[in-house]
Amino acid sequence: MHKTIFDTPVIREICYGISKAYTKLFGWETVGGMPSDPKCVMIAAPHTTNWDMPIMMFHAFVLRARVYWVGKKELFRFPFGGIMKWLGGIPVDRSKSNNMVDATIDEFNKAEKLVIIIPPEGTRGDTHYWKTGFYHIANGAGVPIVCGFLDYSRKTGGIGPLIRPTGDIDADMDKLKGFYAQIKGKYPDKFCRPEVHHKSVPEIKAFPDEKDHNKKQRPTGTDA
Repeated sequence: MHKTIFDTPVIREICYGISKAYTKLFGWETVGGMPSDPKCVMIAAPHTTNWDMPIMMFHAFVLRARVYWVGKKELFRFPFGGIMKWLGGIPVDRSKSNNMVDATIDEFNKAEKLVIIIPPEGTRGDTHYWKTGFYHIANGAGVPIVCGFLDYSRKTGGIGPLIRPTGDIDADMDKLKGFYAQIKGKYPDKFCRPEVHHKSVPEIKAFPDEKDHNKKQRPTGTDA
């Protein structure tokens, strides 16, 4: 897998120092640790504000995690492609697979070590169901799901339990629901608890851009 900001010696240590200073200054506590499994899907929740991504990255640096995210290949065009990859991006060509889920499973199959972070809510808007792409990726690739979280009520963030998908999505989502029931985002009313829409089409999305926030999400029979 390509080198990223997490592998760049000087920059990595600078980011670690900044992250430690930020979490201490603003009263955040980093908890948990990266699993021993070389490959996993890490979900990032709740996602209720633009601050979630940078704060989650601060915790990732404190934990010395090496995480990646996936995006469609169009995001990696010149002149920004190199920067996007250095920031942990993995370009996937959906034209060569049925969808982003299959393309991401292919990336897991090619890698010896890989942690991909996915926000299952997909948007900070009014969404009613978690997108199930993260689950189908983990199940299809045979890798565990790691619960990344930010709890604004207790000012804690980091790594929660590890869940190995069994193929029974309802039972496995109940485990996720049990953990995230005690986690509160910055804006709790915007947090969608882990629920499955059984008519949904599994899809994943990297950290959404601002225009997603302006789209009204409704349970219309699809997750996309």
